[in-house]
Amino acid sequence: MKIAGIIAKWVFILCLPVLLFTASIGWSVNSPWLYGYGFYRHNVSQTTGIVQSELDRVAREMVSYFNSGEEYINITVIKDGKQFELLNQKEILHLKDVKELIRLDYWLLLGTLIYALGYAGTSLYWRKRRYWRQLACEVVGGSVLTLALMLALGLGTLFGFDQLFWQFHLISFTNELWLLDPTRDYLIMLFPPELLYDAFLFWALGTVVLVMVLGGISWNYLRVTRQG
Repeated sequence: MKIAGIIAKWVFILCLPVLLFTASIGWSVNSPWLYGYGFYRHNVSQTTGIVQSELDRVAREMVSYFNSGEEYINITVIKDGKQFELLNQKEILHLKDVKELIRLDYWLLLGTLIYALGYAGTSLYWRKRRYWRQLACEVVGGSVLTLALMLALGLGTLFGFDQLFWQFHLISFTNELWLLDPTRDYLIMLFPPELLYDAFLFWALGTVVLVMVLGGISWNYLRVTRQG
């Protein structure tokens, strides 16, 4: 039982970074305003020739697609008064792969959330009050681990975002559909590397906010109960 408890504790601590990372990714992916902000900041309307209102609609349709049961996306936009299909077959297939990654993120989020809540609920309900401080210590430990991983990732991004971006695609996809032409493929025009870098920063900020809230509450509980 003691060994099982130790294993459960460390699984809980290791789950926290995954939980916080996936929660922040889910928030970023489902934020049309974040897409719209990126389109505006990086002059995507000028690059594509598509007005901002149409780009905002594209963002909403992408978010809807990522959360739908549809296998393939189909987006039509109006440009210079004419309606046309925004994405070609290669881009559509790539977004299908992206959707599968997002679904994986959702499953990881759900799995780690269920475990974390189950472990915390067991600690708070079945065990004695002295275990509450232990749970708070474990949350602080998981928060510190998350910040350490964020720091390492942040340093890697600062000194080589392009290389990390390249490696991420090599690891995440089993094909080369993500190798798009910025002169004719609208998907890369919509999401240039500069915009994706900003998206990474928003994701990192969201993760840090979650860490500060969760870790801060636990740290304050330890401080108050110690004084008591």
